[in-house]
Amino acid sequence: MNIQGAVILEQGVTFAVIAVKSSVTMYTSRIVQVRQELSYFFPNMPIILMSEDREGNPHYYGRKDIVEFLKSIDVNQIPWKTYHVY
Repeated sequence: MNIQGAVILEQGVTFAVIAVKSSVTMYTSRIVQVRQELSYFFPNMPIILMSEDREGNPHYYGRKDIVEFLKSIDVNQIPWKTYHVY
């Protein structure tokens, strides 16, 4: 399985941003489950999920300080790459 994501080091914090479908972020229980599953591939770092609304606007789910940072930058500034997982 392939996922789109990025590992970012900002202000001494390394974290992962993973793009997911909006159906994943509709329910808190699904967010928790997916983040837990991804923690195997991105160990010891906060995982932020990102989905886009119908207009293409990104929405982030995860640690509040990291979410606030991501909201302050353009989604195109994130160094996206494809990760092969599972």
